[in-house]
Amino acid sequence: QVQLVESGGGLVQAGDSLRLSCAASGRTFSNYVMGWFRQAPGKEREFVVGISWNGITYYADSVKGRFTISRDNTKNTVYLQMNSLTPEDTAVYYCAADRGGSSRSVQSQYRYDYWGQGTQVTVSS
Repeated sequence: QVQLVESGGGLVQAGDSLRLSCAASGRTFSNYVMGWFRQAPGKEREFVVGISWNGITYYADSVKGRFTISRDNTKNTVYLQMNSLTPEDTAVYYCAADRGGSSRSVQSQYRYDYWGQGTQVTVSS
């Protein structure tokens, strides 16, 4: 069983930055595909960013150029650096892990086997 614990959310103003972290348990973290998803009130969960085991990154169009995903396999942690935040970025952000073997796209929430509890990001205008 893999446990994911997100941290770093909070209340910020438009234009500010935040860095989310997701710490994972498990001895094979370096093999996982990791993703960040978000869910705003009244909306479906949506893909934000993803990173493969070998560092290939994937971004939703809405965050390209503003968000950056990275991973530190020595710390079993994935990071989401969010810059130039807007009120439209307000959501609960979830970290997700795919232990491997799925044929689904990185952007699909159904690819992922494990999910964190989520961290709230609120951006005021």
